[in-house]
Amino acid sequence: MKSEVISVRTGSRPTVRDVTGEATAFLAEAAAGGDGLLHVFVPHATAGVAIIETGAGSDEDLVTALDAVLPADDRWRHRHGSPGHGRDHVVPAFVAPYATLPVLRGRLALGTWQSICLVDPNGDNAVRQIRFSFLAG
Repeated sequence: MKSEVISVRTGSRPTVRDVTGEATAFLAEAAAGGDGLLHVFVPHATAGVAIIETGAGSDEDLVTALDAVLPADDRWRHRHGSPGHGRDHVVPAFVAPYATLPVLRGRLALGTWQSICLVDPNGDNAVRQIRFSFLAG
């Protein structure tokens, strides 16, 4: 298995960040044109990985939906960081911190409009890590 950790700047507000390009760059060397599985994992208690369309509003819609389902207010028992931060610790139960994708002939087998995205509702941490792991088939 080949594995690599990258750092991604997410900023100071909730965001959905497309990391498909970074995954593709990792696979160029790790997969070497072969078949297998790409596992994407974020080692954070307040972030997740989603496979969604980006650029047409779905990324902003996801942030809006998370805000509607999990409001950033004072209802949360987990209290540290910015107000409402407790909800950020619940997000990974809704948006898993990992995804596994097929790789065929060294390329991600994503649908036409699908992208790999880091979902980060936590504005307290401006930089996140993502682990890409390739398991040859």
